[in-house]
Amino acid sequence: MGGMEKKRIVVLTGAGVSAESGISTFRDSDGLWEHYRVEDVATHEAYERDPALVLDFYNQRRRQLAEVQPNEAHRQLARLEERYSVEVITQNIDNLHERAGSSRVLHLHGELTKGRSDARPELTVDIGYSDIRLGDLAPDGTQLRPHIVWFGEAVPNIEPAAELCSEAEIFIVVGTSMAVYPAAGLIHYVPREAECYVVDPKEVPVSRRVNFIREVATRGVTQLVNQLMQ
Repeated sequence: MGGMEKKRIVVLTGAGVSAESGISTFRDSDGLWEHYRVEDVATHEAYERDPALVLDFYNQRRRQLAEVQPNEAHRQLARLEERYSVEVITQNIDNLHERAGSSRVLHLHGELTKGRSDARPELTVDIGYSDIRLGDLAPDGTQLRPHIVWFGEAVPNIEPAAELCSEAEIFIVVGTSMAVYPAAGLIHYVPREAECYVVDPKEVPVSRRVNFIREVATRGVTQLVNQLMQ
């Protein structure tokens, strides 16, 4: 005898969910990321121009990730799985959702702990927290590159993400400006009758009725999850 179907929650997270773990973000500092311009480290042109610089930038991010821990927002979102069927769609390239215990996480913009072939994006390799060096090769013999979706590159996971959103009964947005497309467009796939919540300390422009929780992620998510778990 199967119990009742668990209600489906889809959570869309951005940089704000990891900020309190000490992971720096592009958007907060005038388009700079750890003092680098986006154009110098997060485009394919940059990688072709100076692969060593780009690899080193992501090696630093990976070392930083090894030092930080998931925060209460990540843990609370994982806790929702006790009562709901939860899908996390994240714009973040860290693995803090997984480390906090979320079992289904879809990464829109790639994953720091993986490398891949430049020629064939689907050829990924788990690298954990180790550096990628010039001369490290992907399975097809090409230079291994970070498994990151750079600006101007296609976002292969956007279709599966849209499909998940179309089945949401509760939709939660945490720590994203809803200004980066295509991720910001995902809310348009959420059914009209779904309950929507937005957790962010700043006002976020959304095109539908939502319940706003004007708090940083750790406080706002804890508040919301306590409510949903009652």
